[in-house]
Order: sequence, then structure tokens, then C-alpha cells
Amino acid sequence: MNAVAWTAVGSLAAWLWLLLGQGFFWRTDVRLPPRGEPDDWPSVCVVVPARDEAAVLPESLPSLLAQDYPGPAEVFLVDDGSCDGTGELARELARGHGGLPLTVSSPGEPPAGWTGKLWAVRHGIGLARARDPEYLLLTDADIAHAPDSLRELVAAARTGGFDLVSQMARLRVESVWERLVVPAFVYFFAQLYPFRRIGMRGSRTAAAAGGCVLLRADAAERARIPDAIRHAVIDDVALARAVKGSGGHIWLGLAEGVDSVRPYPRLHDLWRMVSRSAYAQLRHNPLLLAGTVAGLAVVYLVPPLALFVGLAAGSAWAATAGGLAWLLMTATYLPMLRYYRQPLWLAPLLPVTAFLYLLMTVDSAVQHYRGRGAAWKGRTYTRPDAALDER
Repeated sequence: MNAVAWTAVGSLAAWLWLLLGQGFFWRTDVRLPPRGEPDDWPSVCVVVPARDEAAVLPESLPSLLAQDYPGPAEVFLVDDGSCDGTGELARELARGHGGLPLTVSSPGEPPAGWTGKLWAVRHGIGLARARDPEYLLLTDADIAHAPDSLRELVAAARTGGFDLVSQMARLRVESVWERLVVPAFVYFFAQLYPFRRIGMRGSRTAAAAGGCVLLRADAAERARIPDAIRHAVIDDVALARAVKGSGGHIWLGLAEGVDSVRPYPRLHDLWRMVSRSAYAQLRHNPLLLAGTVAGLAVVYLVPPLALFVGLAAGSAWAATAGGLAWLLMTATYLPMLRYYRQPLWLAPLLPVTAFLYLLMTVDSAVQHYRGRGAAWKGRTYTRPDAALDER
């Protein structure tokens, strides 16, 4: 056996472990857990941080205002220094659609030590606490909710005794690049944070999806949310870790009826979405970057290369191991494509998408060392604590 064959065997071994030993990450049946209607419906305050979101608000905000929720609920939209009339548009939509009460407020520029979005969230939670709600729904301005979304989230939290219930919103998949990149984004996320492990008591795995997080207000206070994670660029994972670390019971799964309406029509748009925080995910550590690049190459790029090289060179070991690894990769990707209602012939193209993610991750590191760093709506942070340097 030559080096290509040995590498292909290693890749196959990795896929066998991923298939059976990584929390069945590839399955897409982790949806809202069994739930029943509570005897009394608790009060909920919805907090929506919004910065330059006028393009998506007409599709998302009316769905929040129209929630069919039996208990008291109110929406707080925090206009975080928008330049496109986000705040006034929100007020107009509320006047035109009615529904849940809406308060629009602005917190001003974030102080040193805070990322912009979390400063907006802090302001919104501060307004909400005056209503003394039992739950907070933290949702992004591009997320459209089905009419029973809030009711289902609260019922799941109450029935299961969860302090945090989060749903991974179904992202928009319409353009060619969205079809190629978006389902893989959720697939890779689930591979890093297997949903089944997140909901298990005693498990150290913690993650949430920032577009839809229902959080008990007392759990937020116990975990010091959002102050404890004020510098976080990847705020949803940091939030889940803080809640779980303070003894909270959390849950994350795929959504039905919670959809992102934000378009990513070009590869550039998707590239920027991933690269803005990829190196932050690796804690700006060059060794973790090198390990990630090597891992992506061995796990995703080696199988098709080994198959073709093995066939060309007459190496049965390389061709067989590479082909089997590619087959396992394809098979584990099929459920996610079904969830996104995409053609199944995209599954064998996952190595191409993985190569794009590899390049995005490297680009994220390059931008960091050029001083550009992670960004959110026009604000840039070169390190997780970079906001401390804004003094």
C-alpha cells in the first residue's frame, strides 16, 4: 500500500467514526420535543436586535406581530444605529399589521468591551425586564415565524423543563450558490455540535442558533446573559455554553415554521457570511487552523482524489477505501438535502463545497491578520476581546 492508499484508509476510518460515533449528527429528525399545552401560558418578551434590516423586515416582523399566543407577549425591536430607516419602518409595519404590541428603541453605540449585536440584545432585555416576563425570545430581524411558533416553543420548554429551547431556522435556498453552500453549512454545524448531545443532561456539548432562542428569564439572570458573553462574536454558541454552564437544561434542533428570509444570491455573500467568524470559531489559534485545514482535506477531499488516483494507478486499496469513504459522505449528506428539499444529486458534490469552506476558513484567518477581523453589520472585531481596544 502506498501513501495515497493509507491516507484513503484513514479517511474511511474517520467516516466510520463520524457515522456511528458523533451523535448521529447526520440525522435530521431532531425537531421540537414532545410537548403539551401548559395550564397557564407564561408571559413572553420578544427581543429583536436590528441593524440596517429594512430589506427583510417586511417579511419577518409581521410574522412576529401575528403570533397566535394565548398568554401576554410583547415585541421589543432594538434599532442598533441603522442608516436605512429600520426603526421607522418597524413602526409603520406595526401600525399597518397590528397584533402584538411593539416597542422600538435604540441603545446608542456599544461601549468598549461589547460587540454591537449583544449590546443591542442587552438593551432589549433591559426593556423587557420591566415587564417581568417568564421567558425571553431572542430572534434575529431576518427570521419569519409561523403563527404558532411562539406557542410551540413555550409548550416545548414547559413540558421538557428546558431553560433554553433553540431552533435552527431553515435558511433561504433559492440561488445556485445557496443550493450548493447553505445545506452544507447546517450539516457542518451539526457535525461540530451534534443536536442529540446538546439536549442530554450531563453532556458538555452546548450550542444554540441565534435566530431563534427561547430563554427562561431567570436562567438568563443566573448565567449573566448577555453580560457574560459581551465580547463574543459567535454569540449563540457562547450563550448556550453560559446557560448550560450555570446548570441550565438546553435543547437545539431543526426548525419547522422558522425561516430566514435573508438572501445570499452570490458566492461573495455566502463567503462573507462564513469567513466573518470562521477564525473566531477556532479561537484565532494558528494550530487549530492548521488542524482544521488538514482535517477537512483528509475527511472531505481525499476520498474522491483517492478513488480517481487509485483507478488511474491501479491501486485497489486506494480506489476502494476512497470510494467507500465518498459513499459514506454522500449518504450522510442526503438527509440534510431532503430537509432543504434539494435535489439529491448534489450530495456527491459535498467535497467541492467542503473545499470552498476550507478556503473561507483560511481567508477568515488572513483577514484577521490583516487587521480586518470578524464583522457584524459594519462593525469589525479583530479578536474575541477586540472591543476592549476601542477605547
